[in-house]
Amino acid sequence: MPGDENGTPTLKIIFIVSAALAALLAVFVLQRHHSVSRSAEVAAARPVPNDEQKAYLGSFGFADLHMSSAANFLGDTVTYLDASVTNKGSRTVRRLDVELNFVDMFNQVVLRETAHPLAGRAQPLRPGETCAFRVTFEHMPAEWNQAPPKAKAVYVELQ
Repeated sequence: MPGDENGTPTLKIIFIVSAALAALLAVFVLQRHHSVSRSAEVAAARPVPNDEQKAYLGSFGFADLHMSSAANFLGDTVTYLDASVTNKGSRTVRRLDVELNFVDMFNQVVLRETAHPLAGRAQPLRPGETCAFRVTFEHMPAEWNQAPPKAKAVYVELQ
């Protein structure tokens, strides 16, 4: 049986390469499944809002949504969303969960993520205040239309 210069049979090399490719494919599939199901896990872990919280969800304005990207130290592309949120209501907000929906050219959602724009703030968001936030994405779907996502408040904790 033919082999390489060290005498390793070609069939053995083919088997090793095939096993490595299968392992890489499995990692890719699992990672893709995890990113799709992560939004569902976040939504399931979120407490159910009461009537007052539901009514307040419409009290936020999102502005200045823009996307950018940069290469990280590993050479991978990291995508950023920079935006701002304004509390247009009359209550102080301790926690805000925002659903970000990225779409394709047919306006179908290809990525849904939950952002927490107030997570890094020392102070809650008072009525009339605006705060800037950034969300980082390591992997964006190829189908994404490159536009900023649609943002909507999905959970709020009031003070």
